[in-house]
Amino acid sequence: MLIFGAGVFLIGGRQFLFSGTYRLYAQFQNVAGLETGAPVRVAGIHEGTVRSIALPNRPDGQVRVAMDLKNQTRDVIKKDSAASIAAEGLVGDMYVEVSPGSKDAPAVINGETIQGQPPLQVSGLLKKTDQILDSAKGAMEGIDQTAGNLTSISSKISQGSGTVGALINDKALYQHVNAAATNLQEDAEALKHNFLLRGFFHRRGYEDSDELTKYEVSQLPAAPPEKHFTYDGTKLFEKAGTAKLKNQKVLDEVGRFLEREQFGLAVVAAYAGMKGDTQQERLLTEARAMVVRDYLVQNFRLNDTRVKTIGLGKNDGSNDSGVAVMVYAAEPERKKLVNGGTRSATSVRP
Repeated sequence: MLIFGAGVFLIGGRQFLFSGTYRLYAQFQNVAGLETGAPVRVAGIHEGTVRSIALPNRPDGQVRVAMDLKNQTRDVIKKDSAASIAAEGLVGDMYVEVSPGSKDAPAVINGETIQGQPPLQVSGLLKKTDQILDSAKGAMEGIDQTAGNLTSISSKISQGSGTVGALINDKALYQHVNAAATNLQEDAEALKHNFLLRGFFHRRGYEDSDELTKYEVSQLPAAPPEKHFTYDGTKLFEKAGTAKLKNQKVLDEVGRFLEREQFGLAVVAAYAGMKGDTQQERLLTEARAMVVRDYLVQNFRLNDTRVKTIGLGKNDGSNDSGVAVMVYAAEPERKKLVNGGTRSATSVRP
């Protein structure tokens, strides 16, 4: 009788027959072999038992799993907790894992249904593994074939077969081709400055793209400018797509201001509209900024080492193009550049 009684209490303890419990439900499309009496774990700890598993009433319904859990889990399981079906290893017994809820979520009540997550199908996993192995096998066969082709090609090159083999094995031919390539590059550079094509670049306001960033700054200063001048690109330049000035006299106010005032830095910033190729618009704005700077330093007496440029490319959110000249005060005193007070600008664009 003592042995029988101990067995009853032992089995009852495992089934939580002699402790306070409450019931929760979870619904699944497929329980993946879960059986009645399976353990229910909360954060990996055995805290409950599966009491029943009920088939749905219709084909599109879900399997309903009833679980009895210890009352002490009410502090951990919340309304946003989720139940999932897992296995002990790949082929072990199935059990239900309930995840703890969030701290601020409301507590569950007896008889409530929590969210169920689809179980991991071992058969599907093995099938995908087979597919991956088949793909890897095909890839290895392709690599072997490619390696064989490369071996064949390298053998032919070593024997001097083909153009590449001749270039490698015949030093005279290699030197001849190398010299021809160098001459072609030099001819192309000379052609760019040839008088027949010089007008092509002049019409765009510049000759060499390498000169566009000679005085360029990578970014604008963090501090706002003390004064800025803004000009419409359609009025300042001859036409869209060029950096040739049309009405450069409007820039005289900037030149006279820089001659008269002590400034720390002046940045000529050009920006374009949203239309057109991004790289071409970036090049165009760099050219326009350089052209405006050249006009100012060539026509006015000022410290040209303090006049920089920046091409901003496309103007986000607007189709307007233009040029802004931003003047920053000298450090450390940051003198006021506008009579009667300072005027700051936090944006390049109007």
